[in-house]
Amino acid sequence: MTITEIMGKGTCPFKLKVGDTWEVRGEAVPEHFCGWAFQSIFPFLTVLRFNGVFPWGGEGNKVSVCCPDPANPVVFELERIEE
Repeated sequence: MTITEIMGKGTCPFKLKVGDTWEVRGEAVPEHFCGWAFQSIFPFLTVLRFNGVFPWGGEGNKVSVCCPDPANPVVFELERIEE
């Protein structure tokens, strides 16, 4: 997953920034990652993990998801990497 945008005028309290990237395997929260954001992202990761797709667009293996911070939402692009 990669951060593609931080909306709002502030910064992420976890110091996440555009361009930060993580590889997620399994269900563990990545080190130094916001638990609130991960809880929002997790259902989408699960869909991608099991080759699901989203009806609102995307390329089938990608989806954009936003964290729940109303003042400084962080937008993540999730992508399933084929192994």
